[in-house]
Amino acid sequence: MVSRGRRSDRFEEEDSDGIQSRTVNISRVSKTVKGGRNLSFSAVVVVGDGNGSVGIGQGKAGAVPDAIRKGETRARSSMVQVPLSGSTIPHDIISRYGASEVMMRPARPGTGVIAGGAVRAVVELAGVKDIVTKARRSTNPINTVKAAFQGLQMLKEPKAEMEKRQQLIEAPPQPRRRDRQRRRPPRLEPRPRTPEGERQ
Repeated sequence: MVSRGRRSDRFEEEDSDGIQSRTVNISRVSKTVKGGRNLSFSAVVVVGDGNGSVGIGQGKAGAVPDAIRKGETRARSSMVQVPLSGSTIPHDIISRYGASEVMMRPARPGTGVIAGGAVRAVVELAGVKDIVTKARRSTNPINTVKAAFQGLQMLKEPKAEMEKRQQLIEAPPQPRRRDRQRRRPPRLEPRPRTPEGERQ
């Protein structure tokens, strides 16, 4: 049996390299085994430089500091570059992960970050200052963070996409030609017969 307890505490740190880390959720996991109960902690950490780079990670250990450190290490290794349009995102996006769904829309300058705790950590550390978001269906913080991170990865720059489509229009890819000639199997000739009437 596994029992989970959630904590809403959020810790924010900044390293010397300018990358900020924020702990979104800490869960206590209790697993009942034959000899008793094994207690451990799971932490979800978001890291980013506030200039378009963001990453998420989840760590599990027997102590809270160790779980946070593991989560931060995994988040740094999963950092990606997010295309931004000034202080907001270039277009609308809807992302789904598991039972969670996150909708993100660009906003005018001065709107601010309209988001919940889990989504707010992801978009703020990515460098987005004006955005409107909405978390639908399941509000599990782990799935919500992953859905928001996946949505930021799905963003595309409009100018780059227009150039790619223009190139496809001007020089469409040539269709592949397949050799449809049937290969006939070699014809087997009958064996010569012996004088007695039996085949060799």
